[in-house]
Amino acid sequence: MNGPVQVFTAIALISLPTVMFGGFSLLRLLTARRLTEFQIAYFRAGHAHAGVLLVLALVVLDLVTRTGLGRSGQWIVGTLLLVGILAQSGGMFVHMGIGKPGRWSAGNTLTTVGAVLLAAALLTTAVGVIAT
Repeated sequence: MNGPVQVFTAIALISLPTVMFGGFSLLRLLTARRLTEFQIAYFRAGHAHAGVLLVLALVVLDLVTRTGLGRSGQWIVGTLLLVGILAQSGGMFVHMGIGKPGRWSAGNTLTTVGAVLLAAALLTTAVGVIAT
């Protein structure tokens, strides 16, 4: 493994402990009863998505090394994964902070953009797998 895949794998592995710390933070906030039910729901969703999507990124990055995607394709997939994960899970935290129950916010838009970027990364990887 070298180049872009190595860079993005390291980023994902380094990011996972921050998600673990987020779980600890959520537990502390829950026991202190400092969040509303709305905030709890979006904190949990953002936290869960971040963890699952980082693990998904590790799987996709491993698959990318087995495809015919060149270095530029690997950079594209890695960037789409990284930005997509930050946008999708981060949007939930943004909505938790500025959103209102039952109303659309910038956080929802950010989450949607993240989903589109992640889909693009997965479809690009799928094309690479099929072409190999």
